[in-house]
Amino acid sequence: MPQRSANAVWNGTLARGDGEMAFGGGAFEGEFSFASRFEDGEGTNPEELLGAAHAGCFSMAFANELDDAGYDPISVETEATITLSMDDGPEITDSHLETTAEVEGIDEETFQEIAQTAKTGCPVSQALAGLEITLDATLV
Repeated sequence: MPQRSANAVWNGTLARGDGEMAFGGGAFEGEFSFASRFEDGEGTNPEELLGAAHAGCFSMAFANELDDAGYDPISVETEATITLSMDDGPEITDSHLETTAEVEGIDEETFQEIAQTAKTGCPVSQALAGLEITLDATLV
């Protein structure tokens, strides 16, 4: 069974500190800070990385579901927007998937049904089951 890892180091206090995150495979390394997470500062944050994981997983799951249903996906592009609510302290509340797919020979209703199946079947969606997960799917 594959296992994947990532690493994060934080130096200092929450408000004045800074840190670095890296994927274990070496594909990403980036700085993060209080400002990059809770304000509009430079750097990344855990929510962006969670969004990247969700968008990537959903795109793969959707392509697989289309293929299993007999359709040949040309491309699937997904953006995931993760909401960090500050209402009762920091809490990740939802993930909104916005996907555009090019698939020949599929009707809109079937396309939307398969998109919903992929949304619930995606392993990252399953890991985020406590969040509200919404989807806008566009067929091009």
